[in-house]
Amino acid sequence: MNGLIDIRQVLTQILGFLILLWGMKKFAWGPILGTLEARRQKIAGEFAEADKRQALADETRAKLEAQIRDIENQKRVKIQEGVAEGHRVAAEIQAQAQKTAHDRIVHAEEEIARELEKSKELLKEQMIRLSLRGAEKILREKLDDPHQHKLVSEFIDEVGAGA
Repeated sequence: MNGLIDIRQVLTQILGFLILLWGMKKFAWGPILGTLEARRQKIAGEFAEADKRQALADETRAKLEAQIRDIENQKRVKIQEGVAEGHRVAAEIQAQAQKTAHDRIVHAEEEIARELEKSKELLKEQMIRLSLRGAEKILREKLDDPHQHKLVSEFIDEVGAGA
């Protein structure tokens, strides 16, 4: 078996392989593993930063949603206040209109009462004048019964024609 395997050559190859492993470890694997470790740490840092940003975004979104709800509530309150103010103003306008209408009605009733009193006074004066004229006519004439009937009849006709 001596002829088939050369021990020196095998030892040389083993020694060369060990030197190659040592060189690879010192010059290639160390920097490669360092680079891989740095890359792993960078990725882990980026994930941590992404988680922080996500948490911050969630917190900001929650704050914004709370602000939106607050604004919505304020909007509803303002709308309700506006509606209440509108009802109050409408009630004031209606009360003012009713007061104005009542004042006008009272004024009209007073005006009608004054006109009625004037009409009564005018009618009374006309009746007095007519009565005086009738009495004057009767006193100027002789007072006999047929003649009085005739005068009264003329007086009634005269009053009827004057009305």
